Amino acid sequence: MSAPAAPVLQVRDLVVGYEAGRSSREQVQAVRGVSFDVHAGEVVALVGESGSGKSTTAHAVVGLLPAGGRVVGGSVRLHGGELVGLGAKAWQQVRGARIGLVPQDPGIALNPVVRIGDQVAEVLRIHGRVRRAVAARQAVEILRAVGLSDPESRARQYPHELSGGMRQRVLIGIALALEPALVIADEPTSALDVTVQRRVLDLLDDLTTRTGSAVLFITHDLAVAADRADRVVVMKDGEIVEQGLTAQVLGAPSHPYTRSLLAAAPQLAVRERVGPAAPPAGETPLLDVLSVSKTFRLPGHAGRTVQAVDDVSLSVPRGGAFGLVGESGSGKSTVARLVLQLTAPDSGTVLLDGVPVSDAAGRAVLRRRSQLVHQNPFASLDPSFTVARIIDEPLRSHRAGSRAQRRDRVVELLEQVALGAAYASRRPGELSGGQRQRVAIARALALEPDLLVLDEPTSALDVSVQAQILALLDRLRRDRALTYLFISHDLAVVRQVADRVGVLHDGRLVEVGPTDDVFDHPQDPYTAELVGAVPGRQADPVRTSTPTLERSTR
Repeated sequence: MSAPAAPVLQVRDLVVGYEAGRSSREQVQAVRGVSFDVHAGEVVALVGESGSGKSTTAHAVVGLLPAGGRVVGGSVRLHGGELVGLGAKAWQQVRGARIGLVPQDPGIALNPVVRIGDQVAEVLRIHGRVRRAVAARQAVEILRAVGLSDPESRARQYPHELSGGMRQRVLIGIALALEPALVIADEPTSALDVTVQRRVLDLLDDLTTRTGSAVLFITHDLAVAADRADRVVVMKDGEIVEQGLTAQVLGAPSHPYTRSLLAAAPQLAVRERVGPAAPPAGETPLLDVLSVSKTFRLPGHAGRTVQAVDDVSLSVPRGGAFGLVGESGSGKSTVARLVLQLTAPDSGTVLLDGVPVSDAAGRAVLRRRSQLVHQNPFASLDPSFTVARIIDEPLRSHRAGSRAQRRDRVVELLEQVALGAAYASRRPGELSGGQRQRVAIARALALEPDLLVLDEPTSALDVSVQAQILALLDRLRRDRALTYLFISHDLAVVRQVADRVGVLHDGRLVEVGPTDDVFDHPQDPYTAELVGAVPGRQADPVRTSTPTLERSTR
C-alpha cells in the first residue's frame, strides 16, 4: 500500500500578530496556533464570521499581510518548502506562478485604467513565460477559457465596461494563468448574484479540477462551503474550533460555535418566521404600484436608452411584507427609488394609502410615512456624527418635538433596536456592522413611518448578525404593524421575511405570488433558475435541531 501523497500546503501552529499602539512590543494575536493541510485536487473551506481570522490566515499563506501584521510563530510550507520568512524577491517567484489568488472585490483588484487583456498578459510577462506579443494572444485564450464571450473585444475593454461576474472571471483567469499548485479564493463570489455565483464557482471547479490545483476557499457562506468543499475548517477568534470532512463538520457538528453558525444560516425551504396575521380581505393596500415604467439614457451612447423598469405593478397590504427578488440589473433598486419618489417614473402611478405621491403634497406625506434602510451600514451613516445625532436628524428636520423630547425619543429607539442609551455617544467607527445596521433601522423608525423600504439590508453582514437583524425586523413588524418592501437577491432571506414575492427580470415582473408557492413551485423558467442556483439546496428539505448540509458531487 503506497503512502498518501504529501500535502501541497501544510500550515502548522501558525501565529499572526498585529502591532497595537505606538510601541511595536504591544501586539494583538489575530491567529493563534492554526494547523491544517490542503492536498492536490482538494478544496478546503475556511469558514467563520468577520474577525475570525480566516482572511488573515489566507494572507499569511500568500505573504500579503497588511502593514503592522507579521507571522510570529509556526510554519507555512508549499510542497515542503518554507514560505515564512521569504524575502520580497523570492515571493515574486511564488505569487502567480505557484500560488494564485482570487480576491473578493474585482472592483478593487483590477486596475481601472489598464485594459483587461493587458492585465491578464501581465502575469505571463512578469514570470518570463512568453514575450509581449505572445502574451497578448495567450491572454485572449485565457479570457476564452474562463467563458467570456467575444474575448478579443473583452481584452480591449476596461474593467468598468464589464459586469461583476465578468470581472470575477477575469480574476480567476489571472489566478490560474500559470496553473499554480495552490489557489486561494478569498470570498470570490460574496458580491455576486446567486446565478452568477453558481456559474463562477462552476468555472473555478472546472479549471482547478483540470489543473489539479489545491484550493483554499475562504467564505462565511456555509451553504457554498457545503456545495464546494471536500473539507471544512471552522475558525473563531483566531483559532480553529473544528475541522474535518464537509459532511461530518456540517452534518454533525461537534462544537457549539459551528452549531450556532448552522442554526443562523437561512435555508430556502425553511420558513422559520411566523409573520403577522393576514389583513382583512378587501382592505385598501398601504402601497400600490400601478404600471410604472422607467427608461434611462446610456451615458456616452448618443440616443441609446435602457428600459430599467417595464410596466411593473404590485400591492402591499398594511402590515404585509413584499419581497422583490432578482439579479443585479433586474430593476429592483429602481423600483425602490420609484416608490420613494427619488426617481420620477416615465409612466404609471405610486399610491400610498390610496393617495398619489407624485405631486408636492403627496411627496411630503411620503417623506414622513416611508423610510429607506440602505444596503451598506458602513456607508449609510455619517462617520463624524454620534449615534444620537444620526437618529435625531430626521426628528430635527421635521421639527418633531423639543430638544428634550427628541433626546428621550433617541433613547427609546435605541432600546427598541436592542442597543440601549449607552450607544448614543458613540460614532459609527466604534460599532460593528450589525450595530450600525441597528442604528440605521432606529433612524428609519424615528418618524414612526408606516412603510419601510429595505434595500438588501443584510447582504453586508455575517450570517449570525444577519439572523439577529432579521429577527429584529420581524419583531418590529409585529409590534408596530409596519409594512415592508424588502429587496434582496438572497431568496432564503426573502423567504424568512416576505408574505408575498415578486420576481424581476430585465425590468419586468415575471412572477408574483405567495412566497411559499413561488419558491416551492416556480412557474416561470427564470424563477426556476434562481431557485435552482441557491447554494446548499440539497440541505433544504430537512431542518432539525442540528441542521444538516450535505455537499453535492463536484
